[in-house]
This record gives sequence, C-alpha cells and structure tokens, in this order.
Amino acid sequence: MLKRHKKRPAVRRGRRRIARTVNPWKHVVKAELANFELVKAGSSLRLEIFSNDEKIGELEVGRGSLYWYGRNRKTRERVDWSRFAEMMDELAYGK
Repeated sequence: MLKRHKKRPAVRRGRRRIARTVNPWKHVVKAELANFELVKAGSSLRLEIFSNDEKIGELEVGRGSLYWYGRNRKTRERVDWSRFAEMMDELAYGK
C-alpha cells in the first residue's frame, strides 16, 4: 500500500505593513459634469477640491481653457491649455 504525504500548510506571504504618517483621505474631489460631451459650447467639467473637509478651490475644465476659483474667491482665473502645460512642466520638471 502506498503512503500518502501530508499536505503542507499554505504559506502566507502577506504584504508588509508600513506605518503611514499622512492621512490617505486628506483630499476629496467632487465632480459635476454639465454635458456628457465637452464638444458643445458652454459645456464643462467642474471639480470641487477639499482638504481635511475644507474647500480649497474649484477647477472648471472646458474645451478652450480651464478656470480656477480660489477658496473663497468670487472671481476666477482663466488659464489656457498652452499656459497650463507650461505651468505643469515647470512644476514637474523644473525650469
């Protein structure tokens, strides 16, 4: 008669737990879409950005440009897509 080998218990290889010093839920973004397609005039995507339950601003994205509303500002700042690309390149890669 053949002997059967006992099954070895499965080895658990879990992920290491890393102590986080930053709250992972610090920022919240709420979106509102005026039209499903952004090809029509007057259509835009509006993003409300919150940090620790405080509104830090709104970003309105349209076809021709985007607009930034600061925390408690009534006026908006217009940034066209070329300028936005320059700002992001400078921010990400330096001068």
